[in-house]
Amino acid sequence: MVSNRTFTMIKPDAVANGHIGNILAMITNKGFKIVSLKLTQLTVADAQAFYAVHAARPFYGELVEFMSRGPIVAAILEKDNAVEDFRTLIGATNPADAAEGTIRKAYATSMGENAVHGSDSDENAAIESAFHFSGREQF
Repeated sequence: MVSNRTFTMIKPDAVANGHIGNILAMITNKGFKIVSLKLTQLTVADAQAFYAVHAARPFYGELVEFMSRGPIVAAILEKDNAVEDFRTLIGATNPADAAEGTIRKAYATSMGENAVHGSDSDENAAIESAFHFSGREQF
């Protein structure tokens, strides 16, 4: 079943560089409705749990350190075909490979500091949304 919701995080690099407003504007201008939104900071334990799927990969420690170094903006977005459309909007992981008009082309500085996270499946969107938002925080 295809969901009409996805999850995103504006990562610490983009928050620190003052890009929250511009990124949210790009999201809403592409027809996404923001149904949950908060500024928060992941602890090391939070980042380890959220990225546990990558625990065996060589970049895991660096990823955990990066994601827990400063505030993030977590959001649940709604739109038909949300996951696929949002993945298109954020662009390739490597900003050098990202298409013009994508969030990562505009605001990412490297593969590691790539400005935003976007769920890669409907199942992960639900899991990631529940990780960051209680039921009463989802509208």
